[in-house]
Amino acid sequence: MAPLDPHSFTDSTHPFTTHVSLSLYFDFASSTIHASALLSFQNPHTGPISLDARTLTIVSVTDPVTLAPLPFSLSPPDPIKGCHLTVSLSNHSSILISYSTSPQSSALQWLTPPQTFNKTHPFVYTQCQSIHARSVFPCQDTPAVRIKYAARINIPRHLSAVMAARHVERRPPYPGEGWAEVSDSVWCAEGRVVEEFVMEQAVPPYLFAFAVGELGHREVGPRTRVYAEAVASLLDAAAREFAGTEEMIRQGERLFGEYEWERFDLLVLPPSFPYGGMENPRMVFLTPTVIKGDASGAQVVAHELAHSWTGNLITNKNNEHFWLNEGFTTYAERRIVEAVQGEDRAALNIGIGWRGLNEEMERFKDNMEITKLKTKQEGVDPDNVYSQVPYEKGFQFLWRIERQIGRPAFDEFLKKYIGTFKFQSIDTDMFLIFLKTNIPGIEKEIDLEMWTEGTGIPPDAYEPVSSIYTRIVSLANEFKLGRMPREDEVADWQGQEWELYLENLPKSVEASQILALDERYRLSESKDYEVKVAFLQLAILAGCKDYYNEVEKTLKEVGRMKYLRPLYTALVQGSGKDEQKIFAKGVFAEAREGYHPIAQGVVESILTKHL
Repeated sequence: MAPLDPHSFTDSTHPFTTHVSLSLYFDFASSTIHASALLSFQNPHTGPISLDARTLTIVSVTDPVTLAPLPFSLSPPDPIKGCHLTVSLSNHSSILISYSTSPQSSALQWLTPPQTFNKTHPFVYTQCQSIHARSVFPCQDTPAVRIKYAARINIPRHLSAVMAARHVERRPPYPGEGWAEVSDSVWCAEGRVVEEFVMEQAVPPYLFAFAVGELGHREVGPRTRVYAEAVASLLDAAAREFAGTEEMIRQGERLFGEYEWERFDLLVLPPSFPYGGMENPRMVFLTPTVIKGDASGAQVVAHELAHSWTGNLITNKNNEHFWLNEGFTTYAERRIVEAVQGEDRAALNIGIGWRGLNEEMERFKDNMEITKLKTKQEGVDPDNVYSQVPYEKGFQFLWRIERQIGRPAFDEFLKKYIGTFKFQSIDTDMFLIFLKTNIPGIEKEIDLEMWTEGTGIPPDAYEPVSSIYTRIVSLANEFKLGRMPREDEVADWQGQEWELYLENLPKSVEASQILALDERYRLSESKDYEVKVAFLQLAILAGCKDYYNEVEKTLKEVGRMKYLRPLYTALVQGSGKDEQKIFAKGVFAEAREGYHPIAQGVVESILTKHL
C-alpha cells in the first residue's frame, strides 16, 4: 500500500473516486439506512481498490452494467480507521455497492421524537468530519479525494430532507431506483417520498451532509434561507439572529473573491449537535446555542461562511494539516467580523482566542506534538486531539505574516492563494512554497519552521491590543485582589465581554467570591452558554456545590462539545474529588443517549483518563 492519509485505507496508487451516486432508504424504526452507492473512478482499474468503511454491512459489490458480482473482502475493524474494504476490479471504472448502515454509525444521530424540539417526529442528521463519512457510505474517506455526488433520499412523506447539495425535486418513488438493496415494494410503499439532490462541485467526503425531520424555513436573504424544526418561535429567533448574513457574504466576497457555492443556507439542528457549526457547503449546520438574541451568534456563521473559501474551496490534504482549514478560516472570520461589526468586536474575538490558545498549551503539556501546526497523527484519533490549536495558532501565524508585509499586500496574497488552489487539497509544504515564492525573503523575517513545526506558542505571537480588551483583562486582574466590577463598568457588556472576563479569572477562585459574583450578575442563569459554561467551570473548580444542579441541567440539555469538554474535565480533574467524579459519571450515564456518537466518545475518553 502507498498510504496517503494516516486516517484512511486509501491507496495513492489507485484511481480516485470522482462521483458517488446514492440511493438511501431511511428506516427510522431500526435507525438504519438501506442503501446503494455507485462509485465512479478517474479511470478504469484492474486489481484491488481500497475503500474505507465503518460499521457498514456490505451486502454485495457488483459491476453496475452486467450486475455480475465482484470479489470483495472486509478487514476486522481498526479502532480508529474502521474496516478496510478491498474490491477486486478487472478494467472497471465504476462499482455498485449495496449495504446497510448500523444504528451505531459514528456519523449519524437518530433522535426519537422526545429528543426533538417539536416532540412529535423523529430526526436524523450527519456529522462526517473528520473521518465519519465512511459510516454512511463506503468511500475513499480522505480530504485528498474530492467527489461530486447525487442522492435519492427515500423518507416518510410527513418528513422532509435537506442536503449540502442542490435540491432537484420532491417526488413519488419510482420502481427500480432503489437498486439491489431495497425491493420495489418497500421503496415504493404507501406513504414514502423521494427527495433528490445533486452536488456538482467536487468536495472532500467529510463535507457530505444531510438531515431529515419535520423541517420549516424562513427567508433571510437573496441566497440564504434558515431551516430548523418546524417550530415557529425557533425559526423566528433564528431568522432574527442571522438577518445580517447577506452583508457578511458580500464582505467575504470583497475580501476573498467570488462566493462559488451559489446558496448559503443555514440549518439549526437539535441541541445534541456536537459542534458550534459545520461548514457543509450550501447548507451550514448550526447548534441552537448560537441563537443568543443579540446577533452575536452570527460570529459562528461568519466562521462557517469563511470556510466557503478556506476549507471547502481549498482543503487540507489530511488531518495532519488541519490548520490550513481552520487557521485560515479563523483569520478570514475575524476580517469579516471586523468589516461588519467593527474593530473592537474583532479584538474581543482575538482576545478570547488568545486565552483559549494558552489554555490548550496547558491541556497538552504532556503531548506537545499536538501543539504544532503540522502534526503527526499516525495511530491518533482526530476527535480526541481536536482543539483550538489549529484555529488560534494558525490564526496567529497568518496575523504575523500580515503584520510583516502589511494588510494590503497580505490581502493580495490571500486572493492569489485562493485563486491558485481552489478545488484542490494541499499540505503545509505546498503552502510554504507558495508563500516564499510570492513573498520573497519572508523566511528571513519570520521563522516559518518554528511556526509550523515547533511546539508551544512562538515568541512573536501577539496578544491583541484594544481599549475594550485591555479594560476587561484589567478588571479580571482586579477580581483576583477581591474587587468585583461595578454595575456601571459592565452596563454595556454582551456575552463576549463576560466570556472574556470569566476566561481571564484565575482557575482557583474562592467559593465565596463565585457566589458573590453570581448574586450580583446572575451569570449561572445566562441565556448565553459561553458565559454560563465559563462561570460553571469556575464554580466547579472552586468546589462550589451550589451549582451542581445547574451543571447537571446544562450537561443534559446541550450536546455541544465546546461545553461538555470543560465541564466534564473540571468535574473529574484533580485527586481526592471522588464525589465530583461519581457525579460526572452519573450525569453522563443519564445524558449519554442525547449526545451525538462523536461527543459520546469524547466524554468517554475524558472519564476513562481520570476515573
